[in-house]
Amino acid sequence: MRSDVSLTAEATRTRRIVWGGLAIIGVAIAAFFPFDVVLRMLLLPLRRGWHGVFGTFNGVVLLAVAALPVAALAVWALARRRKAAGITSPWRTSLAEVGMVYGTVPWVWITLLPGSGAGVVPERVSLVPLRDLLAILASGPLSATMQIGGNLLVFAALGFFAPLRFPRLASIPRVAALVASCSVLVETAQYVLRLDRVSSVDDVLVNTAGAVLAAWASRHWWRAEA
Repeated sequence: MRSDVSLTAEATRTRRIVWGGLAIIGVAIAAFFPFDVVLRMLLLPLRRGWHGVFGTFNGVVLLAVAALPVAALAVWALARRRKAAGITSPWRTSLAEVGMVYGTVPWVWITLLPGSGAGVVPERVSLVPLRDLLAILASGPLSATMQIGGNLLVFAALGFFAPLRFPRLASIPRVAALVASCSVLVETAQYVLRLDRVSSVDDVLVNTAGAVLAAWASRHWWRAEA
């Protein structure tokens, strides 16, 4: 009976977190962007065919928004299956699995989108720490906020949810090592595929910092689990 009560309370908390997060996102979008502007921005890729959907930033955002109900359904199905099998923490485990994938794949996809000179311009590498970051900061507040904020979010979901799903990763240094390795792979892919992007050590540092901050934000839950 105590186990059933604990599972029910956990499911209730998880639902509140999920719906609360969605509500916050909706309020933020409504507060900063008129609905018609957001709708036009999301529907614009559809006018360009498949390339507009899969090969542009707006297209990837559109796919991510469309996949949100699918992700929620996947969490529900996995949690019900685990609960029926008697596995502990079914909702948290399922949410962590789906959250890692849903929150990481779109960002990595965006970082691998080819630029206008893909396949033509030579590969560019920046191995001097903080040089590109200082150049971004000097480009202006809006541009710097968008670029640095985007890099912080690339692996933030992985840093937040990975310690909840895998006990061996329940450590800030281990999360940092994992995300740094993943970021190096992304930068290497940009260089090898000649995507007209700069493979920079600063991107690795900022991506890792975002994941570490996210892991620190979720430390209360994975420390208790450990």
